[in-house]
Amino acid sequence: MANTIAATSEHEATAAHGHDAHHVALPQHRHHFETEEQQREAGSFGMWLFLLTEIMFFGGMFFSYLLYRNWYYDAFVVSSNQLSIGWGTANTAVLITSGFFMALAVWASEVRNKKLLVIFLWLTTFFGVVFLGVKAVEYHEKWEKHHIPGASFDVHEFLNPPIDAKTGKPSEKPLAPDMAQKTQVFFFLYFAMTGMHALHMIIGIGLLFWLIHRAQRGDFTAGYVAPIENFGLYWHFVDIVWLFLFPLLYLINRHPLH
Repeated sequence: MANTIAATSEHEATAAHGHDAHHVALPQHRHHFETEEQQREAGSFGMWLFLLTEIMFFGGMFFSYLLYRNWYYDAFVVSSNQLSIGWGTANTAVLITSGFFMALAVWASEVRNKKLLVIFLWLTTFFGVVFLGVKAVEYHEKWEKHHIPGASFDVHEFLNPPIDAKTGKPSEKPLAPDMAQKTQVFFFLYFAMTGMHALHMIIGIGLLFWLIHRAQRGDFTAGYVAPIENFGLYWHFVDIVWLFLFPLLYLINRHPLH
């Protein structure tokens, strides 16, 4: 009986020692988590909590935009017509494509395909950079037209719209001077919302370079996929924010009703 108890105790000690050794051998397994699964669930919960705060942040800006659009409807409609639907549509397609490759990157990490994971992360980064490039072109156009809020903001185009070559009539309905000044509110919100979105893109691209470096070392193709999954949630959230910004700024009630 004593021998049996001693053998059992020795077996349990060996198992415990083996568990500890396994625990130490995994660099991604932090000491304050009992298991990797617990660590993964905690990380996922933290990311969802972070995204909830981001939803509230962008939700406040969306609410402000809709409120001011209701107050200064004519100014917001005419200002919206200054945005290029072509550039906005192109950027929407680019960002959706980027999100598609990010989803494939998550899949590649789960099936432990290092080569495909690196390729898909690079493609995600490439299309993210293209998106920012298109947005820079749009910002430059606003700079040239003096549509950046501030002392140099120009309302001339809203007081005296250009003549349409086909119809011989003004391309837009002229605004009263006081309403023309309210176009500056639209462009302030435009730069605030798209600028914050672009900042999230820049941060995401920086994180992508870090993930690519680690993926090339093989960190995410040995069963440890939590960073890729959590970043995928972040990147898809950025995609979704743009899918709200695009119709809100570029499309809804683009032309005034006559």
